Formats: sequence, C-alpha cells, structure tokens
Amino acid sequence: LLVGIPGCGKSYSARLFASEWELPLFRFDIGSIYDKWMGESERKMRAALTFIDNMAPCVVWIDEIEKAFAGVGGDGSGSDVTTRLFGQFLTWMPEKESSVFIVATDHNISKLPPEFLRKGRFDELFFVDLPNGEERRKMLDIHLKKRGKWNRQIDTISLINETDGFNGADLESVVKDAVETAFINGKYEIDTKDLLMAIK
Repeated sequence: LLVGIPGCGKSYSARLFASEWELPLFRFDIGSIYDKWMGESERKMRAALTFIDNMAPCVVWIDEIEKAFAGVGGDGSGSDVTTRLFGQFLTWMPEKESSVFIVATDHNISKLPPEFLRKGRFDELFFVDLPNGEERRKMLDIHLKKRGKWNRQIDTISLINETDGFNGADLESVVKDAVETAFINGKYEIDTKDLLMAIK
C-alpha cells in the first residue's frame, strides 16, 4: 500500500513494478463494479477476481482505494452493497493461491478500514513524500530531456531553491508551461529565466 501526497509518483510506482518484473499490469477500477440491479455488483466482483486469478502471475493496481470502499468500517456511511463488495475483496486477498501482487494507492489512510492494514492483506505500507532537492533536480532534467530542451546553461540550483514543496506533477507542469511560453514567443531554446517565470 502506497500512501502519500497526490502527485508524488504512487501510480508511476505501480506501473514500474509490473515493468521491472515483466508482468502484465491490470488496473482494477472497483467503481466500475457497482450496478443498479440487485446482486449484479457482487457477481461482477466475483468475475473480476476470477479473471485476475486466471491472469496470474500479474500485478493488480488499485488507484485511490480509500474512495473505492468509502464509508466501510468508518462512520457506517457505506452502503450494504459496498460492505458486501469489501467483504468479498477482503476474503479473497489472503485466501488467493494465485501469484497476484496487489499494489494500491491511498491519499488518506485514516479513511481506510483497519482490516486492510493487517498482515496477509497489505503486508507493507510505504509513505511517498514530496521530493527533496536532488530528486526535484532529476525530475526537472527528465522532463526537459523528454521534450528535447535540456541544456547545461540551466541553473538547476536556482530552480531547486524555488521549487521547495513542489510535487512531481507540479514540476512537469513547470517544464510544460516554460516550453509552451517559449514557443509562443518564438524561442526554440529555454533558459533558467523561462523556468523561473513558469514556477512563479
């Protein structure tokens, strides 16, 4: 279970696991399981879990899992259907015999039912924090190189100092804005000033 601030790479990490292990990645959208007809949601959940078992070995990614099971185990606001789906999923996690690696992302661990956090379900919990200065520098380099705009004249120290508290998504947005503004102004190369303007 990857917990942390939005925009810090939790979803990218899920994709990376599958890529590194050369396994198929399936995004499990639990919200799409819900159906207005009685019993259909539960049937769809059983079918989805059977499909996952049949596709093993694989990585299953559940994005923002706290929203998928909102209200379960907390203030009791979860519907009967949500509670039953949660029960099905909770039972399947420790009992599955297939080689399925589950990675879920979560922004607010306090909204998760405590049953999720015991061993045998999500065995490990990782906090994904905001990037430090060196990580921000590497991210800026990646996004600049991806767009063919990296050059040695860019003062990365100035950029690091001005981007304290920025997440990965913010840094990508900075580079995009700087490249687009430079293009509009008829500039092919971008410099430190362009990036600082985008940061501001």
